[in-house]
Amino acid sequence: MTEILPDETKRFVRAAVAEPDETLQAMEERGEDFPTVGREVGQFLRLLAYAVDAERIFEFGSGFGYSAYWFAEALPEDGEIVLTEYDADELDEAREYLEAGGFADRATFENGDANEIVDHHDGPFDVVLIDHNKDGYPEAWESIRGKVAPGGVVIADNAMIAGGQDFDAILDAIEGGNPEMNENTRGIAEYLLAVRDDPDFETSAIPLGEGIAVSYRR
Repeated sequence: MTEILPDETKRFVRAAVAEPDETLQAMEERGEDFPTVGREVGQFLRLLAYAVDAERIFEFGSGFGYSAYWFAEALPEDGEIVLTEYDADELDEAREYLEAGGFADRATFENGDANEIVDHHDGPFDVVLIDHNKDGYPEAWESIRGKVAPGGVVIADNAMIAGGQDFDAILDAIEGGNPEMNENTRGIAEYLLAVRDDPDFETSAIPLGEGIAVSYRR
């Protein structure tokens, strides 16, 4: 598998991140057998939320609430984060963790398909995280781009590796090639092309975790 960062750089980045609270540490132990964004990306997500003075956040795919917990710390007391998760048991775990951290009052928990749930929520959102089924990223983008506040950001996780996609094929596609791709790889490639070419957004790829793409609403 392609490595996004050398091991020494990963160590450096992790060492620069402050230790998370006890609840997040417990979530990291839970996440040893579950894919999460990881501590380095989590801290970066929280930083972005602080940077844009986020008041409303929407997540496409929340799992047991790891990324949502990082986000929630940056929200004001009257802020809102919408968690979406197809697995009801995982969503219940997310509720328990956010309650433990004192953030459940600023969270809305939605069980089901995020690409359908988003249609029932009006914008604007200051931050959006897309981290669900990779073949659904292009649809998620079309659903949410018009609901992002000016000055807001959309973050796509697993933009380079993981989730069953092929790094080399994604790179070939966004450089203008026409490689053979499975549905996950095609979903990521089509998403990256869409955000790159959207005149209302400025996008940059960040080599943290499995790779994230950050799109700023002009």
